[in-house]
Amino acid sequence: MASKAMECLKLSEEQVKVLEENFNKVTKHPDETTLMLIAAECGLSEEETQKWFKLRNAVWRQAEGLPAETGMVWD
Repeated sequence: MASKAMECLKLSEEQVKVLEENFNKVTKHPDETTLMLIAAECGLSEEETQKWFKLRNAVWRQAEGLPAETGMVWD
């Protein structure tokens, strides 16, 4: 379900690449400043970037066998 919602964001391959790199190498839960920097790097709004991270976290949690929405697992 979350991956279909991610497709609705209409991101370019380059934007997805930058977002995935940040998700995997920097943080799964960006703070306000980090979110702003990632958004600027991708050419997205902070809201779009935050939405992508929320959806991507749900996909990651499901892949780890965790509930998509409950609690928070820090990276």
